[in-house]
Amino acid sequence: MLKEKILQNLNASVKGKKDTEVLVLRQILATVLNKEKDKRFKKSKEKPDLSGKELEKESLLTEEEVLEVVSYEAKKRRESISEFGKGGRNDLVEKEKKELAIIETYLPKQLSEEEIRSLVKEAVEKTGAKEQKDMGKVMAELMPKTKGRADGSLVSKIVKESIAVKS
Repeated sequence: MLKEKILQNLNASVKGKKDTEVLVLRQILATVLNKEKDKRFKKSKEKPDLSGKELEKESLLTEEEVLEVVSYEAKKRRESISEFGKGGRNDLVEKEKKELAIIETYLPKQLSEEEIRSLVKEAVEKTGAKEQKDMGKVMAELMPKTKGRADGSLVSKIVKESIAVKS
C-alpha cells in the first residue's frame, strides 16, 4: 500500500539524513493521520457500538484516499510555485519544486495535455455537451478517468475550451 511505502521511505530518508524528503513525507503522513482521525470520529458517531480495534480498522484510509492526500499535497506545491514565482521569490520556488519532485514519485503517471484533450473530446461526444451549462456532465464523466492522473484545473480549462468551440 502507498501509506506503507511512504513510511518505509521516511525511515530510509531519516537514516540517510535527507532533510527535505523527511519533511515532505512527514507532512504527507500527518495529513493522512488527520484524515484517519476525522474518519474514526465520524465512524464512532455512526456506529457507537464498535470496539476500539474495529473502529481503528474501519477508519484506515483506502488506497484511493491516500492517493487523494498525495495529490492534494502536490497541488499545494504547484500553487505555491506559481505564487512565489509571481512574487519573485526564486529561493522558495526552488524549495517547492524539490518538494513537488519528491511528492510526484508517489503519484501515478500524469496524463499529457494531448491525452487529456482526447479524453475530453470523448466525454463531450458521449454526454452531448454543447454549452457551458453542460460542463458538469462532462466533468462527471471525466473525473473517474483523470483522478490523481491530471490536475483538475487543467482538465476544467480544456473542457471549457472544447465546449466553447462547439457552441
